[in-house]
Amino acid sequence: MKSPDQPTYRALNTYTKLMRAAESVTGRVNRSMAEFDLTISQFGVLEALYHKGPLCQRDVAAKILKSTGNITLVIDNLEKRGLVRRERDTEDRRYLTVHLTGEGTSLIARAFAKVEAAIVSEMSSLAQPEQELLGTLCKKLGLKGAP
Repeated sequence: MKSPDQPTYRALNTYTKLMRAAESVTGRVNRSMAEFDLTISQFGVLEALYHKGPLCQRDVAAKILKSTGNITLVIDNLEKRGLVRRERDTEDRRYLTVHLTGEGTSLIARAFAKVEAAIVSEMSSLAQPEQELLGTLCKKLGLKGAP
């Protein structure tokens, strides 16, 4: 049995706590998305378009940290629901821009408000300085080894 004083034990214990907390919070926040029949990826696409405006599929994928192959399926499903539409660039037919439809804008406005409230509620268990510290630590950990 490893001692709590050992760096390996501490690292594994911290990682386990981080992953459990993230899964727990994500599960509770995702319930707000499910009310609108949206997956986390679908919500991410709609939210990116809502806040950034029309984007090419590659940029959408980069914004929500998904592969371009995966994002195609997500956008296909949103398009079938009438929430987004694709437009081909007239000069480069390989280039597709994704736009929110009126229905998509209406849905994401309502869904975003609900998800935002859920996130604020989840974070309210931490005081403001704790939220700032957690944000700083997560950013530091996330950027480790980044170019």
